[in-house]
Amino acid sequence: MSNQDLERGGTKARGNQNPHGNYTNPYYVETSEHQWTSWLIPMFVVANIAVFIVAMYVNNCPRNNLKFEGACVAKFLGRLSFQPLKENPLFGPSSSTLEKLGALEWEKVVHGKQGWRLITCIWLHAGVIHLLANMLSLVFIGIRLEQQFGFGRVGLIYLISGLGGSILSSLFIQSNISVGASGALFGLLGAMLSELLTNWTIYTNKAAALFTLIIIIAINLAVGILPHVDNFAHIGGFISGFLLGFILLIRPQFGYLEGRHLPATARVKSKHKAYQYILLLVAVVYSRFGDAIQRREWEQALQLVPLPKLCANLKMEMW
Repeated sequence: MSNQDLERGGTKARGNQNPHGNYTNPYYVETSEHQWTSWLIPMFVVANIAVFIVAMYVNNCPRNNLKFEGACVAKFLGRLSFQPLKENPLFGPSSSTLEKLGALEWEKVVHGKQGWRLITCIWLHAGVIHLLANMLSLVFIGIRLEQQFGFGRVGLIYLISGLGGSILSSLFIQSNISVGASGALFGLLGAMLSELLTNWTIYTNKAAALFTLIIIIAINLAVGILPHVDNFAHIGGFISGFLLGFILLIRPQFGYLEGRHLPATARVKSKHKAYQYILLLVAVVYSRFGDAIQRREWEQALQLVPLPKLCANLKMEMW
């Protein structure tokens, strides 16, 4: 995904311009607005890589592989070598290792009261290919958002969206374990979409930006129909991030910025548009509704949903 696809750019400043091309009026939003230093997203990347290395160390294929499915891959790595490709074609650990380290498993969450798996599964990955795909997406999407909105808001969206993806995944996948950060990544994509909608007036090339983002989201959702990919986590994370974006990623509009510096007797425009308040209300209601659902007994809620058996061979789902 190109960093320029969703760029805010070309905004026409309405202040006076000096001979050097700089605008002297400091009250209008420009493309050179202050940016935060991104450090949280790089830390998330390092944490995911570290957890994967730990998983491979615990897996210890040379010792634990019974060789029913072939020999370990990349034996020169010692206990960090990968499971046989027939068992895990993504160059990673076994399902039992992921389960031991905190993969999402319906039975353990509901009957074993291990709710912490809803969070730990976000940091686990099924293999090197799975890890690289998610981390590259996190770098391209997350760093840009963190530079614009800061680590606090982006970190909240990432973690809460990951939790939302885990919840929806556990509602629909009962027979296999699930691991991966894609739910959190789709939350960032959802937040980008709601940010584009709420801050519509400060974008140029609005239709192009919206079309590009929708295409990116559609392609990623389409990938979810492939075998062993947990699209329920994608959808749950996207919805969570989309609604959180209306709350956390709102920017003041140009009319408000101009009006702040008018004479005291002049009429000052509202900081946000009417539709922004409506979308904010929808997001808050959804959040409260979600809290009410989470307070119910997990088993009672989950038994209301038919749970298809999605994978027969590989006993894990990636997201």
